Amino acid sequence: MRRRIFSLLCFAVLGSAVALGQDFRNDNDRQDFRQDRRDLRHDRVDRNRDQRDIRGDRRDLRQDLHNGDYRDARHERRDIGRDQRDLRGDRRDIRHDRKDLHSDRRGFRRDHRWRG
Repeated sequence: MRRRIFSLLCFAVLGSAVALGQDFRNDNDRQDFRQDRRDLRHDRVDRNRDQRDIRGDRRDLRQDLHNGDYRDARHERRDIGRDQRDLRGDRRDIRHDRKDLHSDRRGFRRDHRWRG
């Protein structure tokens, strides 16, 4: 009798551990999707801000060159270069986040396909 109760208790504990483990994994997957989407959204906002800064700096550069203010024009060129490097980094981050999101989705589908 004790052996039967002990085996049922072990079976219940292991079954609940498996069920809870599956729920935690699904929550982690959903949270990972949310984080990837949030990162992608922030990178896109940053990219748009950098593009807007570059347009403004180019406008200021044209104005400085038109007025003959070459010192400010040099400063604007440096600023444009910094913004363009940041823009390339943002594009690289966006590409990485998209690949990560795609990979997570594919893994999520693969995991759930086998569970039926």
